Amino acid sequence: MLNKSDIRKHFKYIENGIIYFNHASIGPIPDFTIDALNNYLIERSQKSIDNYEKLLKINNETKILVARFINSSPDRIAFVDNVSNAMNLLAQGLKWERGDEIILFDIEFPANVYPFLNLQKKGVNVKILPSKNGMIDLLEIERTITNKTKLLSISHVQFLSGYRCDLELIGKLCKENGIIFSVDAIQSFGVVNIDVQKMNVDFLASGIQKWFLGLEGLTFIFISKELQDKIDQQSVGWLSVKNPWKILDYKLELDDTARRFENGTLNFSGLISFNSNIKFFSSIGINEIEKSVLNNSKLLIQLLEREKFELLFKPNSDNEIAGIVTIKINNPDDVHKKLKERKIITSVREGYLRFSPHFYNTEEEIYSVFKALCEIKN
Repeated sequence: MLNKSDIRKHFKYIENGIIYFNHASIGPIPDFTIDALNNYLIERSQKSIDNYEKLLKINNETKILVARFINSSPDRIAFVDNVSNAMNLLAQGLKWERGDEIILFDIEFPANVYPFLNLQKKGVNVKILPSKNGMIDLLEIERTITNKTKLLSISHVQFLSGYRCDLELIGKLCKENGIIFSVDAIQSFGVVNIDVQKMNVDFLASGIQKWFLGLEGLTFIFISKELQDKIDQQSVGWLSVKNPWKILDYKLELDDTARRFENGTLNFSGLISFNSNIKFFSSIGINEIEKSVLNNSKLLIQLLEREKFELLFKPNSDNEIAGIVTIKINNPDDVHKKLKERKIITSVREGYLRFSPHFYNTEEEIYSVFKALCEIKN
């Protein structure tokens, strides 16, 4: 069982009386992450200034930890700067023919849409399927698939409604039809279990600045070997090749692993924060984290429904929820502002009020937020 009291000591903002329910936007930096970053800066400024070899070890260690987190192998993991560019890596790297089809959805964050819409100028047909009450309809996907469907890309958890789709069912459908399955996991990584093998995922990307409590500017990708072999890599750099330290060879022979997509110097500050945090998450265990996130979400949903707040998405089961709960409410910007005055941090997206508590948030905080919301509404 989680000892939330000990875990919460790592989050200094709590001492200021803040209730933070905005992890779907950006996460707070824990104290152990600050320590890791401070040690890095001190070392760079005072001690071993040229510490590249140590950073490479951190890179490799982090890939091992990420691979364990998603049931992959470390050679299938690479680091890039953000999810948009990760999706562009995929979109621009595949060979497209006029009439090829891509399936997307109408509630996706633009990072998982624009890179694929950009392919329309090549004659690619992008089909954006309608959601129903904030949910994705598997039958609608089945009806839309044709022999021209080449790729399906979806968010594991939708940024607005909070709906968690069934990656295993969708992945199975894609596998059976020879469709490349791409997943944006930025709202689920560090929240719920991800198994890229069981889910038949070909490509997955997630930034670390939200639920994983890291710095902006670092995203990891998973790419299967089968998909990598189909990519005509459009952007390369000195670190993309098998022997980067044979500097003057100029032998453009791409590395066999996903490291080929790390073209140049990485965001090492972001990587250090990621390394620090994934050790923390691993020490707790994703099963415990997911259980706590779901309990928090269910309690919040239960309270909101009791007082007749209108949910943007009403789940049918625990398998459809993660950490995001969104409501329709009059004057959401005003409500958001008044909650902030009470040191309760939420967000407004597309005219809806969004709550996103994490695993370390407590039932007491949920009741406090709910009470404040009721008082403001009335």
